Amino acid sequence: MIRRADECKVEYREHMRDGDGTVKLTSFISGPEELYDKGRLFSKITLEPGCSIGFHIHETDSELFYFVRGTGEYSDNGEIRTVYPGDVAICPAGTGHSIANRGDETLELVAVIVYA
Repeated sequence: MIRRADECKVEYREHMRDGDGTVKLTSFISGPEELYDKGRLFSKITLEPGCSIGFHIHETDSELFYFVRGTGEYSDNGEIRTVYPGDVAICPAGTGHSIANRGDETLELVAVIVYA
């Protein structure tokens, strides 16, 4: 199966997880069934300068990020780290994270959420 870029659902979330600005999510799947119900998200996340996703804890799932473009400020369970293109961040179940674009260029990352 091939899903073309223009077939992917795009949504905008204001103040995602109490973060700043508007986050753009481009979903690569149409629902959890495409991940054999082993996860719920496979998306590109776009944060313009000044935008962020607020800190939150993953209780029953894990989130993985691959950073594609830009520089981000990533809270790894409370420890602030700078992330760059090519970096990977993993937030296991029971831990928390946030991501912020404090730079001057667009921050793009691919995110996958899988059930623990």
